[in-house]
Amino acid sequence: MAQPVVLLGAGRRDVCGEFPLARIAAVRPVLLVDPDPPAWARAYMSGHLAADPAGEARTAEAVLRYTAGDPVGGVLTWSGEHLLTAAQVAGRLGLPGMAPETAAACADPVASRALLLRHRVPTAGPEDPEATEGPLVSVEAVVLDDEVRIVALTRTTTGPPPARRPLRHCVHAHDGLLHNRFLRQCVERAVHALGLTHTVAHLTLRLTARGPRVLGVAPHLPGDLIPLLVERATGVDLAGAAAALATGGLPDVTPTRQRAAAVQFAYPAMTGRLTDLWLDPAAGHEPAAERMVLTRRAGDPVTAAPHADVTDRLAHWVATGEDAAECEETLRHMARHLTATVTPTAETYAA
Repeated sequence: MAQPVVLLGAGRRDVCGEFPLARIAAVRPVLLVDPDPPAWARAYMSGHLAADPAGEARTAEAVLRYTAGDPVGGVLTWSGEHLLTAAQVAGRLGLPGMAPETAAACADPVASRALLLRHRVPTAGPEDPEATEGPLVSVEAVVLDDEVRIVALTRTTTGPPPARRPLRHCVHAHDGLLHNRFLRQCVERAVHALGLTHTVAHLTLRLTARGPRVLGVAPHLPGDLIPLLVERATGVDLAGAAAALATGGLPDVTPTRQRAAAVQFAYPAMTGRLTDLWLDPAAGHEPAAERMVLTRRAGDPVTAAPHADVTDRLAHWVATGEDAAECEETLRHMARHLTATVTPTAETYAA
């Protein structure tokens, strides 16, 4: 039997998604380090350590005590908050992983941007007008030593400022930007500047009039169901690749599909209390509909899109198709099956 992989934190089901955890559990036992494992994650766990991954020293000691009798094959996290803990635990166990200094820099936006600037990687910060202009994309890459394999490109539509939360992500296997040499050079320079090796990476970029500019680099699996979109569009299993890299293996990231996939998120139209949330069962019969899931319940307080965060999402739905246009049309049709009513509360009008 394969040695288990240690996963630091399950995260939120509607953010990280059940999909990557199911993928990893299909190939390796999963030892989850989490103070209180969510119910949805329990079906995929082979074991559990009740420790807070945010506590680096205590988590490392808990894992070391466990491995004294039961060795593990690798350490994983899909949270930027736990990158340093994962690096320290892997290092103390002699397992593959990032160097602690690399993990610390990647977990700190100020430190990572300083590294990118030092290596002359084109970046855009909040003080830069170009940071909010041009299309927003992310590159899903697998880093093998000095080789950076771009396996997919995610195009993101964001909501209104100031929050600018993602409203939609779309992955198309034939996206023309996959062959853009300036984008590839920007990605490769960012990866090398941060010293990333043997990891799955999610790089967010803004396409400006002066070329692509890096907004952020996350050396772990992306959230928002992007691994699901990549698999449906290209056949590449990012979660399986992350597990393989964490345990010293070399993943196969050869595309086996040439399609598109997209996810749409619904946010409340106003701030208040959610008094009604209903999904017409007919949504599941829409052609090319992958899934449609409610993520809040009647009675929950919610915040409108301009200031909302991911916890305010009412639902999400996924569609597949031959191209991005077909996916977007299906997403629009699926949206008609969702009904939500929000009642403003007295606090909404407080000064």
